[in-house]
Amino acid sequence: MHMKTTKTLWQSGALVLSLLASSVMAAVSPDEAAKLGKTLTPLGAEMAGNADGTIPAWTGGLPVDAGTVDSRGFLSDPFAKEQPLFTITAQNVDQYKDKLTPGQQAMFKRYPDTYKMPVYPTHRSATLPAQVFEATKQNALNTRLVEGGNGLENFSKANPFPIPQNGLEVIWNHITRYRGGSVRRLVTQATPQTNGSFSLVYLQDEFVFRDAMTDYDPSKESNILFYFKQRVTAPSRLAGNVLLVHETLNQVKEPRLAWQYNAGQRRVRRAPQVSYDGPGTAADGLRTSDNLDMYNGAPDRYDWKLEGKKEIYIPYNSYKLDAPDLKYSDIIKAGHINQDLTRYELHRVWHVTATLKAGERHIYAKRDFYIDEDTWQASLIDHYDGRGTLWRVSEAHAQYYYDKHVPWYTLEAIHDLLSGRYLALGMKNEEKQSYDFNFKASSSDYTPAALRQAGVR
Repeated sequence: MHMKTTKTLWQSGALVLSLLASSVMAAVSPDEAAKLGKTLTPLGAEMAGNADGTIPAWTGGLPVDAGTVDSRGFLSDPFAKEQPLFTITAQNVDQYKDKLTPGQQAMFKRYPDTYKMPVYPTHRSATLPAQVFEATKQNALNTRLVEGGNGLENFSKANPFPIPQNGLEVIWNHITRYRGGSVRRLVTQATPQTNGSFSLVYLQDEFVFRDAMTDYDPSKESNILFYFKQRVTAPSRLAGNVLLVHETLNQVKEPRLAWQYNAGQRRVRRAPQVSYDGPGTAADGLRTSDNLDMYNGAPDRYDWKLEGKKEIYIPYNSYKLDAPDLKYSDIIKAGHINQDLTRYELHRVWHVTATLKAGERHIYAKRDFYIDEDTWQASLIDHYDGRGTLWRVSEAHAQYYYDKHVPWYTLEAIHDLLSGRYLALGMKNEEKQSYDFNFKASSSDYTPAALRQAGVR
């Protein structure tokens, strides 16, 4: 689809935004939904490549045996033999700025001597299990926005709006996207000083989507999207602190339920601050609660606008960055991560802007989202402060867990352009195992009483 046509489509689609004031948004017609798996991929991306041939057609993604899996669950790089097509630097950035976001361009200005982007051939590596594709098609026909766009009805699992009509529907696709049903992961977080010195926070995360619970009953109405538990395992001053979240689909009708267990006090308390721009766990003030997973939570404080689709160089197939022979000190450097370990590819992204509503409060007055068409994952987000200054640039280095049919992140970075510091979250190179997608849990594991038990050191 040519850009001019795309823009026209979204300009006409913008008229639909006015309907968000009403309680219900219509699903797409059967004729539209029939495009899924034909001209559109089963998730709603354009099946065809681009006119220049720099983005290939989607042909089904990587097979489960695209590489090897080691004893710790780490994947080999299916593209290890490839070399960069070219590298973008501060010296040649102007040649490529039509395919870079304002945030990326700002990183070259902020770190002209060290920031670079090695650009590789594009691979549309992602696919999902057949049952998720089927659920996505049913969602296209049946799922609707309710409560002014702040909740979903007739939603089963993953990707409610594969053929989105507005910006908010694109954001809901990111929020609900498929992440394997359930996962336990051991990850680290670093918040380096401007000279690159850092200490690590070690986290054990559990994400369990409702339909992956051992006691899930689809016949019962549920406003729960997923359960999330995050335990700090080191350093010792924070070890044993645990966060528990019951993430709701409609957070205006029923706000997210959150509790924190404080190991020092041995007490469980409600944690209403774990939302919007509340401070992120052990993040040294460098991220908000809704910065985790690039963006999460209730969308009600912003007006959302679909700007259209663009071709952008985004981090992709980041297997080199996840290599189990790397040390964290190989990755964490002054100003930003080691860009020699990164991989960028040209992909089509949905561009959505979020502008703070009049009378609402958030430290980010505007956010620009760039969301990968093949996975509905946010790839890049630019954050602006109340003065309109570009403040923080978020970048998600994504990889596809081909052995499990799961797209997710290798590392999330949030760069504070004003302070010169950044946060890197999700590294697991030195941990005893990669993501565990075979993790099983029931709803009883995610009660405040179970939270107290989880915090025992």
